[in-house]
Amino acid sequence: QKPMIKTVLTIAGSDPTGGAGIQADLKTMTAIGVYGAAVITCVTVQNSRGVSRIEPLHPELVAEQIEAVLTDHRVTHVKIGMIGTAAIARAIARKLRNFKGEVIFDPVLHSSTGHPLLPPDDLESVRADLLALTTVLTPNLPELEVLSETAVQGNGEVRAGVDALMQKYSSLRAILVKGGHGDSTDLLTDCLFFADNGKIERETLSHPFLQTCNSHGTGCTLASAFASYHALGGDYSSAFLQAVFFVQELLKESASLKIVTNPKGKGGLLHHLACAAMAE
Repeated sequence: QKPMIKTVLTIAGSDPTGGAGIQADLKTMTAIGVYGAAVITCVTVQNSRGVSRIEPLHPELVAEQIEAVLTDHRVTHVKIGMIGTAAIARAIARKLRNFKGEVIFDPVLHSSTGHPLLPPDDLESVRADLLALTTVLTPNLPELEVLSETAVQGNGEVRAGVDALMQKYSSLRAILVKGGHGDSTDLLTDCLFFADNGKIERETLSHPFLQTCNSHGTGCTLASAFASYHALGGDYSSAFLQAVFFVQELLKESASLKIVTNPKGKGGLLHHLACAAMAE
């Protein structure tokens, strides 16, 4: 009998440009070398000029998609991105209540162009329903502040937000705080906090800020890369290091090319370049 391979499931919104959301998640998983399945929560109309329309799917349709994958694949990791509504958050939580693997939640509250992707009134449901089953959270600094309800003024106050979340949600084993909204415009610092023998350990990885016209979907890609590397057998620390390195290399490889006509717009990462680089 042939062994069952692992599946990493992404639950997120669709981006027609292919730069973020479901499309970026699947490209990332393929580039790294894991099998990716996808459940769509919302269909969006967006490009580098902004988001013009969001159509959340019916919560039961989202739930049925999840059920279809979980009953047919050996899913070890679930990555959650854009939710859309409180009703969808509840549907996801209901289907993952008995899931025993890793749940990596990238709490996408706004698009990269600033458009809100979740009604403010629905935020409490995200906290109550999804954070309660999340094992790894991957917020940027503004998302950490909103979810923890703790003031986070730059990188110096990150620990307060992390402590508040880890004390409140027993399922949380690690929080990867993305440094793109930090104080420095020259050097970015990503931080990983993880529970180890009752203590919260901290690892940091600093890297130069890269000026590039292709950075749309960086957060989605980082969270999916973390899920993928962890699925390949790594621990939280090695998955963190590999994921950050993967995104940095992808930003470098993508920087010299132009893929959107908008002179002020940010194109998506060119994930196929990572595949090519890994093949060399």
